Amino acid sequence: MTTGPETEVVTGVSVSHSDARVEQIETVAADSTAEAVRALYDQAGVTEAFVLQTCNRAEAYVVAETAAVGRDALATYLDGVDPTVARTLDHEASLRHLMSVACGLKSLVLGEDQIIGQIRDAYETARGLGAIGPTLDDALLKALHVGERARSETAINEGTLSLGSAAVRFAESRHGLDEATALVVGAGEMATLAAKVLDESVTRLIIANRTRSSAEYLARQLDTETSTVGLDALPVAAAEADIVVSATASPEHVVEADALETVGETCVIDIAQPRDVEPDAESLTHVSVYDLDTIETVTDETKLKRQAAAEAVESMIDDELKHLLSQYKRKRADQVIGAMYEGAERIKARELRTAIARLEGESDDGVSEAESEILESMADALVGQLLSAPTQSLRDAAEKDDWSTIHTALRLFGPAFDPDPATPPTTPDAIPEEMRERMPAGIIKQLTEDD
Repeated sequence: MTTGPETEVVTGVSVSHSDARVEQIETVAADSTAEAVRALYDQAGVTEAFVLQTCNRAEAYVVAETAAVGRDALATYLDGVDPTVARTLDHEASLRHLMSVACGLKSLVLGEDQIIGQIRDAYETARGLGAIGPTLDDALLKALHVGERARSETAINEGTLSLGSAAVRFAESRHGLDEATALVVGAGEMATLAAKVLDESVTRLIIANRTRSSAEYLARQLDTETSTVGLDALPVAAAEADIVVSATASPEHVVEADALETVGETCVIDIAQPRDVEPDAESLTHVSVYDLDTIETVTDETKLKRQAAAEAVESMIDDELKHLLSQYKRKRADQVIGAMYEGAERIKARELRTAIARLEGESDDGVSEAESEILESMADALVGQLLSAPTQSLRDAAEKDDWSTIHTALRLFGPAFDPDPATPPTTPDAIPEEMRERMPAGIIKQLTEDD
């Protein structure tokens, strides 16, 4: 979208599985979404901020007066990351990307549903910090809306694997699950999804979690023989397991290499971000460690099956993006129209006071309350009729990105609405021809008089 003066724009950056390795995403991601939002929102020139951090992406968006200001602010978020794996998104690309992410088109598992909840949670976090204003509010609500539409109106998520179930399918393809004992580390959303898929195949499950009660709650949802342990018992639990799936939200390594030294042949799948498994574990000859980068291979089949649906979703995004851009334009026009009516109200009030004062001076009885109301009603009607045509002209101008016409309209109402107070009031000859043709001649003369 072409933006005019004083029109704030969205600028975004994305580091995701499509361009970056897991450790590169870890470099970008802050310890908490709230911390990242605060850091961006405090940057000079930033009026809104939003951050989305999941197991396979770290993204940040800011609203500023210019894209250059936005890029400068986002540079702090990308500090330390290889610039070749970071995508910088301009205003329109940011809006489209948010919709694509919400629809699951950018997910490791095409069309997965968890991303909707993750965006909603990130939105609530940023809004709770006061970092969501009108621009990002419209963008994020539209992204959530189109994400829901994609899943209800297309087959984008039909038979789609979650990341947790993709990890289990990968384990099954590499090591098999028959007669296996599986250890799930964590009891959050991804760990729960993995446990429920394993529940259908393995003969025994162990749930390890820092909070034992959460592990027990998950265990009660499973049919397989299940036991629970704390994280301090990981070495013992891992020794009993053939498959280990780790998916906690811990900022530190949860599965140390030492905990796996005495286990037998074991498949360890780490789908946490940041990673749960200490990198040194990869050197253990009896342990096969896989992370998010290797899980991608198991999702290829799903991507092929969902391709037709993805094309339908892309078309849906095209339409929704047009609606969103038009919505922004209408709002910008409404801001100017509001200024126009405010200026006209000042003129109306001034002239009404003058008229009433003259009538009171010529009448011994003065002006009654009823007569004042009649005069004010007539003045309101005149303002409404006189501004009807320019109001439509301004809305048309916004749709066409004609910001010169919009700024000319601002100058019609004197220094209070002039972006440069030193600029003299607009003369009738300076009004764009298209707008001048639609405006009653009287209003051009009246509104360019000194206030």
